[in-house]
Amino acid sequence: MTQHSKSWTLKPGAMTLGDLRAVWAAPAKLILAAEAYPVIEASAAAVQAIVAKGDAAYGINTGFGLLAKTRIPDEKLEQLQRNLILSHSVGTGELLSDAVVRLIMLMKIGSLARGFSGVRPLIVDTLIALYNAGIMPAIPAKGSVGASGDLAPLSHMTLAMLGVGEVRINGELMAAPEALAQAGIAPVVLAAKEGLALINGTQVSNALALHGLFMAERLLEAAMVTGALSLDAAKGSDSPFDARVHAVRGQPGQILAAQMYRQLVAHSAIRASHLEGDERVQDPYSLRCQPQVMGACLDLIGNVGRTLLIEANAVTDNPLIFQDGPNGQAEIVSGGNFHAEPVAFAADTLALAIAEIGALAERRIALLIDATLSGLPPFLVRDPGVNSGFMIAHVTAAALASENKSLAHPASVDSLPTSANQEDHVSMATFAGRRLDDMAHNTAVIVGIELLAAAQGIDFHRPLKTSPHLEHVHHQLRQKVPFFDADRFFAPDIEAAKQMVLHGELSSTCKNLFAPLYA
Repeated sequence: MTQHSKSWTLKPGAMTLGDLRAVWAAPAKLILAAEAYPVIEASAAAVQAIVAKGDAAYGINTGFGLLAKTRIPDEKLEQLQRNLILSHSVGTGELLSDAVVRLIMLMKIGSLARGFSGVRPLIVDTLIALYNAGIMPAIPAKGSVGASGDLAPLSHMTLAMLGVGEVRINGELMAAPEALAQAGIAPVVLAAKEGLALINGTQVSNALALHGLFMAERLLEAAMVTGALSLDAAKGSDSPFDARVHAVRGQPGQILAAQMYRQLVAHSAIRASHLEGDERVQDPYSLRCQPQVMGACLDLIGNVGRTLLIEANAVTDNPLIFQDGPNGQAEIVSGGNFHAEPVAFAADTLALAIAEIGALAERRIALLIDATLSGLPPFLVRDPGVNSGFMIAHVTAAALASENKSLAHPASVDSLPTSANQEDHVSMATFAGRRLDDMAHNTAVIVGIELLAAAQGIDFHRPLKTSPHLEHVHHQLRQKVPFFDADRFFAPDIEAAKQMVLHGELSSTCKNLFAPLYA
């Protein structure tokens, strides 16, 4: 099973985006703060008291959805919860990645541990044991509409706790009973309300949106680097990055982006070479308006992060147990926190940023291959005609930018009623979050192609050098991809550049420069 070199303590309701990024990036041993256990135990005791009293309470001793009026005998409550999980495990499609599943499990543990869901400590501890053993439930990506919670995917998560279905360990599928036995984890028998508490909630939608957020952060950093590199390759001007220009507008992301661009291009010999005598008065928008566009993306990404962090710490199942009811008695309250509209809106707006990062980069590629605009050899290759150079690499970028336009259509404006119209408005947040991965990979390719094109342009200006920051990026690329001196099999070069974008390599040596993005 998985061995962890790091551990950290989860305090329910107090996770940070830094915590979530770390869990997304790599597994670490999870310890639940000791102060969480008394509130978990009190909530579970409240459920048992309701069962003992015999009053009807949704999800505890009734059916679900439109079957809420059906009363369930006490002797069938365990069967009710198990049947709930089996019947709701109807997901389809590819399995969610381990990074996403880790986020799902972490957020579900944090939510249950806040003590409003009525589960026993055993349930929380079993989830933690699975997480720490690296046992990732096999969760199909499709099958949730984002209300009433992510029922189908969370049911697949819960199956693993029951010792049913499959799990993944170190990327390999294994039968859940075998994996639990090897880890010394006993399958659980669900008590009243526990199945519902496990599968009600927005954790899958939010994990997918967080995955998109963390990808978008890397894309933003990389595209700012490649945009600065393209500026020098095209012998553009850094005057539009003047702090005074952005201060009089006042948009915070734009001001910050302009500051970053100034630092990225500072001390460039290429820029110094055309400070005087340049006939061009203004650069095209894809160069000149980078702070305005990327700054807007920066602000949007920041807003999305705030929404998703709130949701990551939230309690989103139904019904909820409150200890401050009448006469100091516990009270069960039905609500609708499982409706993932905030996540859907956040994911939809994040899609706009991912699409625009790619769209702007595609325009810069088009500029660089156009000799009349860039002053560089046509299609960035010597002996054009015999060589096609970057001609069709740009076509690939254009195809992916166009695809992202379709994928950026908001998912949240659609709603198909479910559960015989009991659940008559849903968020579609799960798809809203899931499509971000495709969009991010598309944009990573576009930015990767821009990296190749801009580096090619810099090479044509030798012996002049670009800025120290950008020279380092250029050197990193040339360790993996040589100068494009004549037509060759191009796809491996594009893949190598894409991976540099996805792994954050373009900003790896200037993290301090991008630190304000995460302030």
